[in-house]
Amino acid sequence: MLAEEEKWKAALACDEAYDGRFYYGVKTTGIFCRPSCKSKSPKRENVEFFDTAEQARDSGLRPCKRCRPDLLEFQPQKENGEKIKSVYDLYFSDHNRLKEELKKLGLSRNRIIQLFQNQYEKTPMEYLNGLRIDRAKELLANTPDNVLTIALQSGFESLSAFYTQFRRVTGVSPNEYREGLKKKVTDK
Repeated sequence: MLAEEEKWKAALACDEAYDGRFYYGVKTTGIFCRPSCKSKSPKRENVEFFDTAEQARDSGLRPCKRCRPDLLEFQPQKENGEKIKSVYDLYFSDHNRLKEELKKLGLSRNRIIQLFQNQYEKTPMEYLNGLRIDRAKELLANTPDNVLTIALQSGFESLSAFYTQFRRVTGVSPNEYREGLKKKVTDK
């Protein structure tokens, strides 16, 4: 059993090691938090400690929206990374819509890059170019469309950028890739 003084020090230090071991409520705000919550430190006389989130809720307090003590696991960076990836997966070929949807997440451009790179170990551009190349390969294999049309449908804004990225990823030009596919079919 933790002493109240130890709990208070953990709450002031926003110590994640104590998460799940206790919760603290602030009487003046009516909110309860995890020890790791980064919200402003309350006055000691307004703080009450609880062993469980249920005890805090039963005493009339509501969960903090910042640290979400009502959830078993709260990983906002992971959640944001997944939201960013979902936007990329859906709108990689439409630059305007991609920008709109990313803006709705309420994160700065730098924060988006940082979160994505931390979670997926690649930059957003690397990921987007991978999606676009995969789409282009699919179109080259399954449509008679010309290379410019395929580049634009895949989300590339210029033919030169498309050729550069396609060659970097596949080792061949889009036309060579398509010819290689045709050759495989005729060799069978």
